[in-house]
Amino acid sequence: MSGRHLLTIGQVASYAGASIKAVRVYHDRGLLPEPPRDASGYRRYGADHAVQLVKMRTLVEAGVPLARIRELLDAGPGEFAAAIGDIDTALQERAERIRVARQRIAQLHSGDRLFVSAEVAAYLDRLRALGVSERTVLLERELWILLQSVAPAQAAAWVADKLAAMEDPEFQQLYREYDTAYDWSPDDPWLASLAARTRDWFAARKPEDKPSTETTALLATATAEAASPAWTRIAELAAQ
Repeated sequence: MSGRHLLTIGQVASYAGASIKAVRVYHDRGLLPEPPRDASGYRRYGADHAVQLVKMRTLVEAGVPLARIRELLDAGPGEFAAAIGDIDTALQERAERIRVARQRIAQLHSGDRLFVSAEVAAYLDRLRALGVSERTVLLERELWILLQSVAPAQAAAWVADKLAAMEDPEFQQLYREYDTAYDWSPDDPWLASLAARTRDWFAARKPEDKPSTETTALLATATAEAASPAWTRIAELAAQ
């Protein structure tokens, strides 16, 4: 194959192991000069075009961005090595981002763990094991997602406190009753008893058992505005 312009775009693309679309992209980006047209109006390529295409395809397959192809083709040995080093660093950073993204995608199979810490996920699992409704578990999860975003240090203290409280059978019973009360009327007299028992439970805790940030009654502060008038009423009564 000589340097004369004898090849069609399809032929030069085939020789270089590229696609016709890629050749046209290189033309549009100014990376590959367009050859003259023959009498029939078709572009005719030569060996020099094929060589350039091979170089470009090799760089692209190595991960070099199109925006830097011309820079590398025109660079001397030292500049070429430095540029390749920069590109390699960028590729490593991109690979790490992809690794983290794949890890998070894999975590989708474990549900809650994609959005909350391992401690919060364990706490939500504990609620399910206690027989708490999925509705309440999901409401809590939404709260923890927000808390961990806004105040991660405080959220860590709160979830540690909740996990510790879950070891107490009395707290477990209060939680199950609180869950049951979701659909109750805010005027139901039973709510006052639940609020009083909740208040008494927190009052009986030793100072060292309490988190550094003030904890209020059960789930009242966390979910009182979560579309349950009964929960709102419990929060009001427990705060009195």
